[in-house]
Amino acid sequence: MKLHTYLNYGGNCREAFEFYEKNLGGKIVMMQTHSEAPGGGRNIPNWGDKVLHARIELGDTLLFGADIPSPPFEPMRSAYLSLMLDTIEEAERVYALLSAGGEIFMKMEENFFAHRFAMLRDKFGTSWMVLCEKATKQSA
Repeated sequence: MKLHTYLNYGGNCREAFEFYEKNLGGKIVMMQTHSEAPGGGRNIPNWGDKVLHARIELGDTLLFGADIPSPPFEPMRSAYLSLMLDTIEEAERVYALLSAGGEIFMKMEENFFAHRFAMLRDKFGTSWMVLCEKATKQSA
């Protein structure tokens, strides 16, 4: 069994996945628009170029996504994608990229369990935790 995350976007899935590919070292492995689907995207007027289904590899993880109309689209709530980074410098770089134009819930700083930790929603509506852990007895 495998568990993957599927994100809905309000029309900017392509932009978000291309941003993650460029800045997080991901690789888009599949992207299909509504116009490429059987029936050519006739179900939602003017949505032929919007993403029906996309897949990106981020590290050892697959992330799926699609555009959906608003309503029902709303930015992600009460769930976060957690990025575990190996260095303070990389955590700060990723935090700066993801927080630009977004909303910061908890600014990046050191705490009892992490060299750096932050919580934010990026400009695409995706919520993230950015974490550079301190070594613990379990992980050392």
